[in-house]
Amino acid sequence: TAEEAATAYARSEYGRADAAKLLQPRSALTAAGLEAIRQAEREGLTLTASSNNSTGYKGVCEQASGRFQAGHRGGGRRVYLGCFGTAVEAAVAYARAVGEYT
Repeated sequence: TAEEAATAYARSEYGRADAAKLLQPRSALTAAGLEAIRQAEREGLTLTASSNNSTGYKGVCEQASGRFQAGHRGGGRRVYLGCFGTAVEAAVAYARAVGEYT
C-alpha cells in the first residue's frame, strides 16, 4: 500500500536524510528578505515551498558564492531568472516568472 511504501522510505537512509534536511534550522530573514515577502503578498504571489533543496523554495538553488539562483522550465527550455542576495528574493522572481506561464 501507499502507507507501507511511505513508511519503508521514511526508514531508509534516503528518508532519514530528507527528514534531517527538513529539521535543519533556517536562517533568519534579512530586511531584504522581509521586504521581498511583503512585495510578493502585495502582488498576490505564492512562494512555492520545496523539501528537495536546502533553500526551501522551488526553483531556487544556492551557489557556492552564497548567492541564490532562480530558474524554471518554460516553453520546454530552462529559463535563468538571475542571482539574488536571499533565497526569498529568488523565490519571488520564480513566482513571478511561473505566473507568466500559467
